[in-house]
Amino acid sequence: MQKSTYTKLWNYLSKRRQVQFVGISILMVIASLTEVLSLGMVVPFLAILVDPAKVFEYLFLQPIIQYFDIITPNQLTLPITVIFIIAAMFAGIVRLTLLYSMTRLSHATGADLSISIYRRTLYQEYEIHISRNSSELINGIITKTNMVIHGIINPILVFISSIILLTGILTVLLSINFNVSLSAFVVFGMLYWVVILFTKSKIKENSQIISQKSNQMVQSLQEGLGGIRDVIIDGSQDFYCEIYRSADLPLRRATGTNQFIGGSPRFAMEAIGITLIAIFAYRMTLQNEGIASSIPLLGALALGAQRLMPALQQLYSSYSSIKGAESSFLDVLALLDQTILESDAGLVLEPLHFNNDIKLKKLSFKYVRNSPWVLKDIDLLITKGQRIGFIGATGNGKSTLLDIMMGLLSPTTGSLEIDSQQCTTQNRRSWQKHVAHVPQNIYLSDSSIEENIAFGIPKDQIDLKQVEKAAEQAQILDLISGWEHGFKTLVGERGIRLSGGQRQRIGIARALYKNADVLIFDEATSALDNNTEELIMNSIENLNRDITVLIIAHRLTTLKNCDVIYELKNGSISVSSMPEENNYDI
Repeated sequence: MQKSTYTKLWNYLSKRRQVQFVGISILMVIASLTEVLSLGMVVPFLAILVDPAKVFEYLFLQPIIQYFDIITPNQLTLPITVIFIIAAMFAGIVRLTLLYSMTRLSHATGADLSISIYRRTLYQEYEIHISRNSSELINGIITKTNMVIHGIINPILVFISSIILLTGILTVLLSINFNVSLSAFVVFGMLYWVVILFTKSKIKENSQIISQKSNQMVQSLQEGLGGIRDVIIDGSQDFYCEIYRSADLPLRRATGTNQFIGGSPRFAMEAIGITLIAIFAYRMTLQNEGIASSIPLLGALALGAQRLMPALQQLYSSYSSIKGAESSFLDVLALLDQTILESDAGLVLEPLHFNNDIKLKKLSFKYVRNSPWVLKDIDLLITKGQRIGFIGATGNGKSTLLDIMMGLLSPTTGSLEIDSQQCTTQNRRSWQKHVAHVPQNIYLSDSSIEENIAFGIPKDQIDLKQVEKAAEQAQILDLISGWEHGFKTLVGERGIRLSGGQRQRIGIARALYKNADVLIFDEATSALDNNTEELIMNSIENLNRDITVLIIAHRLTTLKNCDVIYELKNGSISVSSMPEENNYDI
């Protein structure tokens, strides 16, 4: 990936997170210095154990010797031991603090990104929502954001930390024995470089597999569980299991392969490191001074290698993790790139009053550029307080027309005007505050009746009297009151514990709770029996005459109280002659 990709990620971070990342960088430097300090103390510590008199030769220990008035070498044993232990403990504490801070920051950043993606997704245009698969969005918000945490953010922090640590350790080792340290570093560096050359294409391939198959897994789960009634009836469990299997196995295999590639070089490098130390120790035995004089140097190099090898491995492992999560990272950035209109985010809200009429002027619409027109040159005037019905065969644009009137879709040509003021992206949120919608398929959350009627309202802000009034108007109050928990009754996921008619009436109560100026019913009474439908329509008819009601219905009896009934046919609209049939073919 290019540097600009990581720059984009940095720009999406809040100022607070950016400051925290700077703080982490400073902590990394401190951790590196403590490692250098603890490593630098190895030589005098081992030297005093092997040859106490030699300690007086170290210039940096002279201030300590003079301050404590140390005369004999044995007097240095305890202070040097204590200092060495303190240095080692302090280095461990700082490293532990760094690990804790890095973990906390990476996960907090992941939460920020996930929340930002979800918010940006919710604020997208309705046309965008109906044009893409929700499983990809859910996977991006949850799974791929987690991949970015563990595969990008945390590895980047570890990568930077490892470079700083390597620099400090290598500096100390070079000062101890320049030739041996440099040779070892070059050898290990070249070996890791060779591993990268041979594995980078496989890691990239696996990255793409992980990104694609994780989408397929979520889609399989959504489709199989979402249509569980049909799955059981049709006996198609094995079909969906096979779809899931065809995504799950390649994903696990690709993930496992990347983990193996990232972790496997460690064992080979450790074996090579031990071999090099053994060779160096053997060479020391051949010198005139013997091995005893070289123990401090050998101990420092061994401890340095013990610190150096994990740092090199972390450096390589971080690189492989970043490359392995590359495709998912790009998908997450694409979701973060979603723009939010200021009007949709509530930052700019132009007032749009509704006192007189709704007007469609030469309005035409099609979903994509090369598709046929759904609506053509629609002229329509609806006066406030009217009850308007819409009929027409399936595919003639009834729901599309109402979506435009609700501000969900923008006209391809022509305009929607409210009291002669055109509805635009800047003021549509103001218009939508006037509108309540009851669709044919009611969505219910897995919560209580009252929370579903006051949908989207915080629980502590729900007006219970208004909930009861809306339920009464929707002809479901008596039924709810007879239940053991009343309005506290849980409806189950998607209202599965309720009948179709009960869900429909809760959806109607939800619209009535909003106290909107415009009520739109899109075949909202189709699941109700004739008697219940008539009671609800009478309740709606008795609402304040300042409320405008727009109804799509498949039974003309539903529209008998409408002031005007319009028929949509072949993209055009005309006043209906009210055919005598009880049902209209939709």
